[in-house]
Amino acid sequence: MAEQTNDSAPGALPQEPPEGGRTPGVYGLLDVDGPSMAPTLSHGDRLLCRYGAALRPGAIVVARHPLRQELLVVKRAAERRTGGWWLLSDNSLVEGDSRDFGVVPDELVLGRVLCRLSPRPAWLAPAHWWSPLLRRAPYSLARRLGALPPG
Repeated sequence: MAEQTNDSAPGALPQEPPEGGRTPGVYGLLDVDGPSMAPTLSHGDRLLCRYGAALRPGAIVVARHPLRQELLVVKRAAERRTGGWWLLSDNSLVEGDSRDFGVVPDELVLGRVLCRLSPRPAWLAPAHWWSPLLRRAPYSLARRLGALPPG
């Protein structure tokens, strides 16, 4: 799950996801709430998201929960399916992903998480050509640079 931040400093990035779904080029900050994306993300991590960004399998995304649309969730886009995206938690012991609520419609998948800003900065959105190289890298390096979890 994700929690919207309430910072409103002048010049701050937009905090609310765009109304009506995806709006390309809008950035936002989110705080992770819960263990569903462990070990990639931890409770309290601050993330930078790009709303409306192109998605691909393996990306970490921000979406509205299909059954509770006021709730934002941070999940991994496992695969494209008819009607939307199959979203999974990195922590398979935690419920609350597509195994429970099914395919998430495209209009509810708002954007892609680019990086963790704090407490340990890490890039989470490698370019498509970079992922195959990262899969051959040592596990700790690959995870730090946003490679897919081993599976």
